[in-house]
Amino acid sequence: MEIPDLTGGFVALLGLTFEEASADRVVITWQVRPELHQPVGIQHGGVYCSVVETAASVGGALWLADRGTVVGVSNQTDFLRAVRDGELTAVGTPVHRGRTQQLWQVEITDADERLVARGQVRLQNLSPA
Repeated sequence: MEIPDLTGGFVALLGLTFEEASADRVVITWQVRPELHQPVGIQHGGVYCSVVETAASVGGALWLADRGTVVGVSNQTDFLRAVRDGELTAVGTPVHRGRTQQLWQVEITDADERLVARGQVRLQNLSPA
């Protein structure tokens, strides 16, 4: 399965760039910028949650391929370090891939490779209708 076109919509609003996308690893980068800040001037936690969900969903969909589609059923994201600017990198990898569900972990680091957020997403594997 080829990665779908992820250059528009929500991905474009966040400014995400897919550096790598496979069934075993998804790497996404983006620039922290004022429009993605929360009111005190740091990266909004919702952006981290969205990137974690995006990385897991893309990797999970690539793994499931033509056997169905995936939807997120749980997203647990922890915010570890405040970031005001710079480039961030998210790396998603599978923890478990089963018949009905998958679990993916995603670590987000800054340009100095410091962990700034981490999360996990449980995906439901849906059979084709």
